[in-house]
Amino acid sequence: MDNLLTPVSTTRRKDAPLLQEVSSISSAIKKVTEPSPVTARRVPKSTEEVLETLRHEPGYESLIDTLRVLRHGRFEQETFHIARPSPIGSQIVHALVTDIAPNYWTLLQEDALNEKGSGTRGAKRGSTTGLQLFLDCVRNLPGINAVLLRLRALTQEAKSEKKEVKRPDLLANLRITLALLEAILDGTDCIQRLWTSATAERDGTAKRRPLAQEFLALLGSGRVISYAAEADDILRLAADKKSSESTRWISDGAEYSRWLGRNLARWLAHDVSPDDAKLCSDLLARSLRLGYSDVIVKILVEHLLLDKATKRSSLTILVDSLPNLDQRKVIFAVLKILSDTHLDRLGSCESAESGPVIAGAAGAIKAIVETSEAKVSHLVFWLTSSSGAGLGDGVGIRRAVMAIVAQHRDSIVNVLEKTLGQFGDQLYIKHSPMLQQEAHAQVLLLSAGYVHRLAPMKLTMMMRSSLWLNAISNRLAASQERARFLGLVVGEALSSLVEKGDKKLDFHMEETNQEEGMWYKGLVNVADQPGTVEALKAKENKRPKLSPFKTEKLAKSSQNEAIRPSRPPPQGFIIEEVDDDESEEDDITPYAKPDSDAEDSDEDATLVRRDKPKAPVYIRDLIRYLRDTEDYDHQKLALTTAPGLIRRKGNFGTEVKEHADELASLLVGLQDKFELDDFYQLRLQGMIALVVTQPEIMGQWFAKTFYDGDYSVSQRTSILAVLGISARELAGFETSEYTEASSFPSKTLPERVERLYIGSPSSSRQLDSSSSLKALPANALDTVAQSLTKMFLAPIAAEAADAVTGPDVLKISTFTSRLEQQKSGPSNIKRKPAARPRIRAIPNTTAQLLYTSFFSPLVARFQAALRSSSRTRGALIFQQPHLLATYLRTLGIVAHAAGPGTLALPAMTAELWGVLLRARTAGGGDVGVVRAVLFSLLALLDVNEERMRDICAELGSEVVETMEWVSGVFEGTRGDDGGKSEENEVKMLSAAVLIRLREGVEKYRALLVGDMIGV
Repeated sequence: MDNLLTPVSTTRRKDAPLLQEVSSISSAIKKVTEPSPVTARRVPKSTEEVLETLRHEPGYESLIDTLRVLRHGRFEQETFHIARPSPIGSQIVHALVTDIAPNYWTLLQEDALNEKGSGTRGAKRGSTTGLQLFLDCVRNLPGINAVLLRLRALTQEAKSEKKEVKRPDLLANLRITLALLEAILDGTDCIQRLWTSATAERDGTAKRRPLAQEFLALLGSGRVISYAAEADDILRLAADKKSSESTRWISDGAEYSRWLGRNLARWLAHDVSPDDAKLCSDLLARSLRLGYSDVIVKILVEHLLLDKATKRSSLTILVDSLPNLDQRKVIFAVLKILSDTHLDRLGSCESAESGPVIAGAAGAIKAIVETSEAKVSHLVFWLTSSSGAGLGDGVGIRRAVMAIVAQHRDSIVNVLEKTLGQFGDQLYIKHSPMLQQEAHAQVLLLSAGYVHRLAPMKLTMMMRSSLWLNAISNRLAASQERARFLGLVVGEALSSLVEKGDKKLDFHMEETNQEEGMWYKGLVNVADQPGTVEALKAKENKRPKLSPFKTEKLAKSSQNEAIRPSRPPPQGFIIEEVDDDESEEDDITPYAKPDSDAEDSDEDATLVRRDKPKAPVYIRDLIRYLRDTEDYDHQKLALTTAPGLIRRKGNFGTEVKEHADELASLLVGLQDKFELDDFYQLRLQGMIALVVTQPEIMGQWFAKTFYDGDYSVSQRTSILAVLGISARELAGFETSEYTEASSFPSKTLPERVERLYIGSPSSSRQLDSSSSLKALPANALDTVAQSLTKMFLAPIAAEAADAVTGPDVLKISTFTSRLEQQKSGPSNIKRKPAARPRIRAIPNTTAQLLYTSFFSPLVARFQAALRSSSRTRGALIFQQPHLLATYLRTLGIVAHAAGPGTLALPAMTAELWGVLLRARTAGGGDVGVVRAVLFSLLALLDVNEERMRDICAELGSEVVETMEWVSGVFEGTRGDDGGKSEENEVKMLSAAVLIRLREGVEKYRALLVGDMIGV
């Protein structure tokens, strides 16, 4: 009864002292801090008490004691495992995620940092921190499910369109839940621990099967990525611009795939049971559908195949349990990784170090394939499929695969038969990219050599069959020069294996006896054997690494040798020629003024910097500056110096050639972190300098990176701009302002001497403003396309004006004015039906280079991307209409830069025409794509002006189909008079294409009618 009444006030006794000692904590706060029956620090004795404690806001010490008991799971009357799915366990985990985490997450993190810094409290509680205890309790399947449900609920609440004010702690809870999910999944052994804890003391397949399904659906279905990415996007949109809200790895598909690969590799690195191996295979099969299969396979190859500390049979066990289609996908990804990482650097594989590397790659493939007939069939399919055999890759990967297939006699014979039948097919010769035909020709020659060594009679009988005769006949009758060349070298090479003496086939062609022809014919003598995988790692370790002292010493010595004084010292006799019109005072040579430093004029001496970095003079210094993304001065110096330095070093020494791919990767992926002036123009000029100095290597590298690289749309657009503008500069249509600035002093005379021998430099070296490549704007490729469009349309407009104004007899235009128009350049030449000379300031001697290194890689990979799955990266990039339009304009610019003198012009015309017809539907009717298609058609017709008869004879159906489509575009487009809209330009381009096509059709109608009858 006494406890029922509580005094509400007290009075001071009369005998009490006036001054009394009072506690620093008020009575109200003291009542709150006093432990209640629920919040008192006591160890729970059952799961019900644990749940009750967590639901009623326990104190920190009580929470730690509860988590410690919960992790061990030992109670007085029961043993509890929180990782096992159960009703009471789900409630406990839900309370931990929804009640404890929002209130104690920050405190747990701070406490963990404090205990890590000082061991006082850690010694009192043991080695396990409160954060580790909390994570151990929620690091299980129920815990991850609870976190994902909490994340989903918070995301839906944040995205709700209700007008009432949302909770102010919503974003904070969302951020805490994301951090909790990231902490739960952190580590390379997380997946193994999750499965081990979930199946502890559970024997039997029937009990594990439901857990396995939930396990796979949770980690391999993409739920984690989708929920985390949605929440991360809300946080970044809600944050202000100055906040550093970075993307978490759990919301990045590539990083999450790397996490899966590392966990699988860690789990399989040791001995695993067959059930666990099957579970890993099922998880890998689901992970391959996330869209980052190459990322996962690359991690597995590095950790399970190339690492000496692990058993290489683990990857074989993993691949064996996969379904047939997933097996093929993994094997193809392994081949791509080996080619990109190790074999593409070998080139034509003629160096001494190429043999061990190819043998090591073959050993890696053998470790996966072993003796399985199903896996060997995947290799056979890779070699013989219409889009296989490593499109765009070097011959090294084909040699490595052939070394494995050659160990199975029936398989290598099958490869030879299929490749030979495909090699001689007329449709294949006419429509397949030349890059693909070259790869299959190499496969044919390699397989023929192996078959000749294994079963010579089989090769002899095959060369007596109609399959061989039809293949060679169709190749020799092909209209494309490159297709005929492949037929010549294959015919001579295979005949040399079977026939002897005078019976050996010899076409007596010059190109078959040159370097490339002899290399192709030498492939029949290649016999590779699988080696050890360590050869691939040894290749990487052989790269020279100079110490900082040696590097600095080498740089100083090279600088001392390269630097020359600007004028000779005043010793002895000085003979100097001067002009007569100069006064005697000019004979006195004044001393040069000292270089002025703008920072020396600063009034505050503390602001003057004396440690400013110097401009890089070596390529390795330029690479070091580009890598230093945290230093403003290094980034600025690297960008401003890169174009001139790369051009200056491009043809002197091997610095640029050895580091070209690394430089290109840095420049393509460089971000404008400091908002530098002219950042994009300088970066573009640096990449153009790389392509111009090393066109054969970098043209193919940029074309391959455009499809395979993990870059944004803007970065891919810059790659296309580099290829288009570099092609024009190589062909002589453009001249960069960095070309003259990067020339060595030994190549130029002093200005005074140059005036005596050459004349005024302003008159001799002044470039036309129309052909000078100045600082490029952001839409540099569009500017080039617009100038070419004006050049294409100007003659047609002039002819239309002539037809309106009257007959040619009444014209005032004379022969002199026409000659002046021809002298002014090709852009002002008036087009007439009769043949006219094409005058160019610089002869185009690089047409074949532009076709093989620029045009062919772009077109071949485009066709392969359209034939591939819609989820591949090569196909996804063409879902962007702007990117597709830029790609088509680049092809038109490269084709125009190659010019009419290209030997491979028929092949280029057929390939580009086919791409444009397919791109009509791929663009979905976008106006920009239609304009790009018309522009490329116009460029193609301009280059083939003298070949309209051949076009009508060889591409009759394409010409008719194009005319019908362009007519529909012209009639369906509404253009305004004198306007500059995009539709108006489409109208003009379609009219120009129609005029050109109708001229050729009317002139060569008989050829078209005959072609249509044949169809």
